[in-house]
Amino acid sequence: MRQLEGAKCSFLLCLGMSIIICSVMYLRAMTPTEPKPLEPPSCRPLSAECKALLPGTERGVEWYRRDCQVESYILNSHLQCSSLTKELHFITKPLSREEEEYPLAFIVTVHKELELFVRLLRAIYMPHNVYCIHVDAKAPWEYQEAVRKLVSCFKNTFLSSRSETVTYAGFSRLQADLNCMKDLAKSKIGWRKVVNLCGQDFPVKSNLELVQYMQSKEWRDRNMTPGVKQPPSMRDRTQLQHTEVMGSHVALKGLGLKKGPPPHNLQVYFGTAYYALTRAFVDFVLKSTIAHDLLEWSKDTFSPDEHYWVTLNHIKEAPGSHIDGGWAGDIRAIKWRDQEGRTHDGCKGTDPVPGRANSRFTQQKK
Repeated sequence: MRQLEGAKCSFLLCLGMSIIICSVMYLRAMTPTEPKPLEPPSCRPLSAECKALLPGTERGVEWYRRDCQVESYILNSHLQCSSLTKELHFITKPLSREEEEYPLAFIVTVHKELELFVRLLRAIYMPHNVYCIHVDAKAPWEYQEAVRKLVSCFKNTFLSSRSETVTYAGFSRLQADLNCMKDLAKSKIGWRKVVNLCGQDFPVKSNLELVQYMQSKEWRDRNMTPGVKQPPSMRDRTQLQHTEVMGSHVALKGLGLKKGPPPHNLQVYFGTAYYALTRAFVDFVLKSTIAHDLLEWSKDTFSPDEHYWVTLNHIKEAPGSHIDGGWAGDIRAIKWRDQEGRTHDGCKGTDPVPGRANSRFTQQKK
C-alpha cells in the first residue's frame, strides 16, 4: 500500500512538472518577441525624438538603422506636429529684429541618416527663413516618407518639386540645387541670400552670426563662391567628356573624348560646390542665356557644381559677382575621414578650422 502511495505521488509530481513546462513553452511561443536587428552592433537604435517622425510599427517593435540608415517598414503613424516641435525644441519665434528683417533661404540635399538631418534642421530652423529639402530619389521609401512628414510640420519648409537620383560628382548633384532654386524663386518669403547644405553639414555659428556675416561690408551685395582659375591638374574635368552612371559614379566617355571650348568664351574657374548667393544672382542663373549655355556645356563634365557657380560669379554681368574673390568667403569647413590623423584630428565638437573666421558650417565626409 505504501508502495502504491509512493508511485502515485511520483506520478502526480511528474505530471505537474510536465504541465508547468508545457505552459511556459506555450506562453513563450504566444508572446511576440522583439525582432533582432540585422545590423552590425555599431548601429544603435534611433533616438526617441526621431521615432516621432518614423513610420509606425506594432507595439514593442524597435527601429534600427541599416548601415545607420532608416530601415524599411510599412508606414502607419500619426505625427503630432505640435508635440514634435516642442519635444525637439524647434525655434518658433524670431529671436531678433535683425534676423527677421534678413530672411535666408536654405537648400538641403539629403539621402541618408535621418537623425543627422533632424539635428541639422533643428539647428538652422527659423520661422522667418525658408527651406527647400531635396531628397534623393534613390533614398529608401520609408526615409523619404519620414522626411516628408517632418517637413509638413513647417509652413516655410517644403520638399523640392522635382527629385533627382543623385550621383556623387555627377550633373545630377548640380541639377538638384537648381530644382530647389526654381522653387525658391517662386517663394513669397523675401529671402535675401540662399545657402546650400547637405545632410552631413552642421552649423558652427548661430543664425544671427550668419546674418551679420552676410550683411558685412565685404559681402552685403556679393555672392560667396570660393574658387580660382581652373588649375592644370583639374582641366581634365572639363576638357574631356564624362558620363554619369545614374546613382553610381561618373566615368570618362570612351577613351577620353575631348570637349569643345566653354560657351561665350568663358574662363572656367574651380572651387567649392557650396555657396551663398543673392536672390538677384539666382534669377540670373535661371534666366540668363549665358548661364543656360554653360549649364548645357557642363552636363558631360566631372563634378560640374565645382565650376558652375564660381565661373558664373566671375562674369561682370552677374549680379553680386566677385571677380577677384579667390577663396574668400569660404563658409564651409570640410574634414575628410580618410585624412583623419594626418591633416586633422577628427571631429571634437569645436570649430574644425581654428582661426578661420569665415567658417560657418562643418562637414565630415568619407
